Amino acid sequence: MIVGVAVVEIHVEASQSLKAKRGVVRSISGRLRSRFNISVGEVGGQGTWQRATIGLSMTGSDEGAVRRALQKAVDYVEGTHLAQVLGSEVEIVRMPLAEPRELLGDDEELDWPWDDEGLGGARRSGESGKD
Repeated sequence: MIVGVAVVEIHVEASQSLKAKRGVVRSISGRLRSRFNISVGEVGGQGTWQRATIGLSMTGSDEGAVRRALQKAVDYVEGTHLAQVLGSEVEIVRMPLAEPRELLGDDEELDWPWDDEGLGGARRSGESGKD
């Protein structure tokens, strides 16, 4: 499983109140959710009138596709011209972080969906498939 996250720091120059800034952030967030089908939230700058940090996240099975989708979302924020983008960063994490067998003891069985022998994979020898 691939988890992609992006952080976008914006400056809303025309904002003179928290209410005005939140309106812009809400507009950007709603557009991102509907256009890119990603999770969006204001993760920083909640107490400032003109600055906000917006967090984006998505999951997938292809690292390249997740990275491209998040970068398109960041570029879209810039293209809306609702706020000036001060900076952005995209990060990709491959899950699980450790090899599944390293997390278990010697006498424990592995039964994780992403394991080759788990969901959708071949059955282990000796299993009948009946519960």
